[in-house]
Amino acid sequence: MKLNLLVFALLLTIGSFAQATIKFDQTSHNFGKIKKGVHKSVIFNYMNLGNKPAVIEFANAECGCTQPEYNQNPVLKGQKGAIKVTYTAPNEGQFKKRVTVKYAGEKDVTELVIEGEVIK
Repeated sequence: MKLNLLVFALLLTIGSFAQATIKFDQTSHNFGKIKKGVHKSVIFNYMNLGNKPAVIEFANAECGCTQPEYNQNPVLKGQKGAIKVTYTAPNEGQFKKRVTVKYAGEKDVTELVIEGEVIK
């Protein structure tokens, strides 16, 4: 019984060290001035520096005017992935929108930010 508990604890410890480590090239982008109704996109590139495959569980935008697109295939250690974020510029004025990205098996999230000013 004690041996089973020891093996179980060891496996949990090893599993906690084998987490994905994601490094984004950038986590924010300023579009500057864009015309109302024009769709603008930016690609946020990242690399998996961890020992296990990274899989995006979800990428949620804070409003319907911002749309994240991503591949749900695993990104292996040393490989790159990308999240495309498109803003539809529905209203004039300054904007700052966030996309929350969560990777499977990870407790922390990454926040991507786009901003700019919509003009006539």
